[in-house]
Amino acid sequence: MVYKFRIISDEADDFLREINIDSEATFFELHEAILKCTGYKDDQMTSFFICDDDWEKETEVTLEDMGGGSSEEDTFIMKETPLSELLEDEKQKMLYVFDPLAERVFFIELSEIITGKELKHATCSRKEGNPPKQTVDFDEQMNIGTSLDLDENFYGDQDFDLEDFDEEGFDMGGGGNPYDEDKY
Repeated sequence: MVYKFRIISDEADDFLREINIDSEATFFELHEAILKCTGYKDDQMTSFFICDDDWEKETEVTLEDMGGGSSEEDTFIMKETPLSELLEDEKQKMLYVFDPLAERVFFIELSEIITGKELKHATCSRKEGNPPKQTVDFDEQMNIGTSLDLDENFYGDQDFDLEDFDEEGFDMGGGGNPYDEDKY
């Protein structure tokens, strides 16, 4: 069988990739195909997440064995996991985390399952638009519209008063800082 994946980004409206890959290929082969069709470097700790219909993460497939899971929890590693092990239905959804530090993702949908065919190598069958930058600098990310609009409707609290917070945004209502005194 051949799986056809449709890949989009919430950062670049005109970005679209479609990848055809054999259902017995591994998640690592899909990862390599995504890198190739986007021009990204293979220098990030990427992951796939199998999602429910509302894009809620369910199962993670990691690039490397992180070794942190309990023995009750299944661990899936890209090089060891065939696509067909976790993907069975058309319209199944996944996230591909390509920038783990900033938690930036591609949205992937298994758009079609083509039976009776096989593919030796993944192919990019449709390429539109430019992908978003692979990584963003944290300073750059902080400068992109992160000013908070703290008005009287802050979290729906009509009684919110900006004077109740110190310059760093912490509530200093009454007690002061307990760490100011030398009580060690």
